[in-house]
Amino acid sequence: MGQVRHGSATTTHAVRAAIQRSQASLATLSRELGINPKTVAKWRKRATVEDLKTGPKAPHSTTLSEAEEAMVVAFRRHTLLPLDDCLYALQPSIPHLTRSALHRCLQRHGISRLPDIEGDKPKRQRFKRYPIGFFHMDIAEVQTAEGKLYLFVGIDRTSKFAVTQLVDKADRRTAWEFLEHLLKAVPYRIHTILTDNPVLVYCWQDWR
Repeated sequence: MGQVRHGSATTTHAVRAAIQRSQASLATLSRELGINPKTVAKWRKRATVEDLKTGPKAPHSTTLSEAEEAMVVAFRRHTLLPLDDCLYALQPSIPHLTRSALHRCLQRHGISRLPDIEGDKPKRQRFKRYPIGFFHMDIAEVQTAEGKLYLFVGIDRTSKFAVTQLVDKADRRTAWEFLEHLLKAVPYRIHTILTDNPVLVYCWQDWR
């Protein structure tokens, strides 16, 4: 199997292994191998002959906050909507979100591709056909370094029009505020809301 080395590497795997086995001084090895003493010292300290990965150890977005990135991930996993539909739904809550930033975020978390509906992967359930204005509402937990947040999601089963809101608590007050936000954001009449979350059920029944 061929070696995979850094593009500017001055040593081979065999040379690195020889450095690690040798008891000679750094200066002696440097002269014998014709390489910089610092290079000899670097490979003597290591337990492997492989190059370390380059780039940031913990890749993160330069445009999205940790909470916004967690919101993007939770929304994608919860709705399984295509990239452009996710972008359209999330931009009202994250105005600076671009298509490229969204795509990079999904790639970092390994969800840039939707699961196949064939083969041995779980099939995505197809919604029964409903008239426009039939919304499904739910709450998804979002984990961040600061703690737990909650993502309210409302999505029309026919048009796929989606509305989101990230809050620090999922109670009747925030559920009611999200319902009001949803009703203002949707440009047509909502005639039915389906949810199995008790808080959302209460708010919808009270509103009606």
